[in-house]
Amino acid sequence: MNSFLTTRTYYYRIYVKEGGSALRIALGSDHGGFELKESIKAYLTQKGHEVSDFGTYSTDSVDYPKYALQAARSVSNGECEKGILVCSTGIGISIAANKVRGIRAALCHDLLSARLTREHNNTNVLAMGSFIVGEKLAFAIVDTWLDTPFSNEVRHQRRIDAITDIEKDYLK
Repeated sequence: MNSFLTTRTYYYRIYVKEGGSALRIALGSDHGGFELKESIKAYLTQKGHEVSDFGTYSTDSVDYPKYALQAARSVSNGECEKGILVCSTGIGISIAANKVRGIRAALCHDLLSARLTREHNNTNVLAMGSFIVGEKLAFAIVDTWLDTPFSNEVRHQRRIDAITDIEKDYLK
């Protein structure tokens, strides 16, 4: 199988905190985000989530679009429920992920953005920059993003539907 399409999935049956539920989460990074991605992977598996790691698997220089595509595609096709991407700034990897139909990736470097992007935009992919956020803040952003539901307000759904209409016209 082409290494471009391979994935490493880690299955853990660890107790998920009361009231929570385990999610299938796609992870991806480039070399700049590798170490933070690995920390997030360990953090998520400790919390009982199932993680599909789409790479990269080292700090050797690579191009982020490859890993953004693989992780975003797994969310788009329903293999994973959410995705988390990391590169040096989070900018490039979020741009690449947003080229996949059905993906609403948001770059978040603070807790307010993480909460609002779920409440208002119902994002399904979180992007972060390893040069911008440290490990503890990244964990807090991940928790906030995963724990915040979409508000289901009509005005927000109307805007998401408008984004979907743009995808239909321009993502062929």
